[in-house]
Amino acid sequence: MAPSPSSPKLNSPNDVVVASNGSIWFTDRTYGVRGRYESLHGEIEQQKHNVFRVYPQTGEVKVVVDDFVQPNGICFSPDEKKLFVIDSGISEGPGNPAHIRVFAVDSGKVSNSKVYADGFAPALTDGMRADVEGNIWCSVGWGDPKEDGVRCYSPAGELLGKIHLTETVGNLSFAGILRNRLYIGATTSVYACYVGTQGAGLPRI
Repeated sequence: MAPSPSSPKLNSPNDVVVASNGSIWFTDRTYGVRGRYESLHGEIEQQKHNVFRVYPQTGEVKVVVDDFVQPNGICFSPDEKKLFVIDSGISEGPGNPAHIRVFAVDSGKVSNSKVYADGFAPALTDGMRADVEGNIWCSVGWGDPKEDGVRCYSPAGELLGKIHLTETVGNLSFAGILRNRLYIGATTSVYACYVGTQGAGLPRI
């Protein structure tokens, strides 16, 4: 069942991913609720900054992970056996996380948390997508301008390459008939480029 009216309100849900079974997974950071641009400077009611899962059969919302500083981008591996979640906690000050974590997924539960990719500080990563080979493509910005753009990491977390831009990048997505065109959302512009792979997506019927 869905949360009751007396349940704590969500902070400011950010990124979301839908699994092939219809479950909805999303991150709930505090950037929006704290400011006067995205909200009316509301009260933070959630004690922790969580990753949630919505069960499609019942609409029940449950916490999946509760130990992030600022959970941000989220995506599955192509086989949905891994869940990747960005922690952009460095926005709260030096010494906080600026990395991507990976979890094993089994029957809607996650375990075996590890740091998948690091080395973004003083910048951070925000949004990400997986391709059909299991590589993870992520945005980079809000730090060293020379690092603004996109990075691509192998399934093992090795840096494969970078796309350098002159603006901070917030998010990205694969699109097109073959899902082989990468659209990049930056500060004032949207960029697009063809890549030698395809974005992972739900199986086509």
